[in-house]
Amino acid sequence: MDIAHTSAAERIARVIAGHRLSANADGASASAGGAVDGAWRDHLGEAVAILHTLREPDAAMAKAGDAAVWERMVRVAIERAAG
Repeated sequence: MDIAHTSAAERIARVIAGHRLSANADGASASAGGAVDGAWRDHLGEAVAILHTLREPDAAMAKAGDAAVWERMVRVAIERAAG
């Protein structure tokens, strides 16, 4: 299994920034990498809100694995984002 080297909150914030900035999504930039590097921190609040939503797995997710472990993992991601 691959393990990320950046926090879950940062990765989510980068996706949000990329979505807003990149011409491949809602933005206008044909090459948004540098802009995302400069803007992702502005989206940490949204990323944490998404993590709060993900704390509780849906029925299909719970059936696929251990719901208690999932919740603990997401809570750690939230705590890590809070600093």
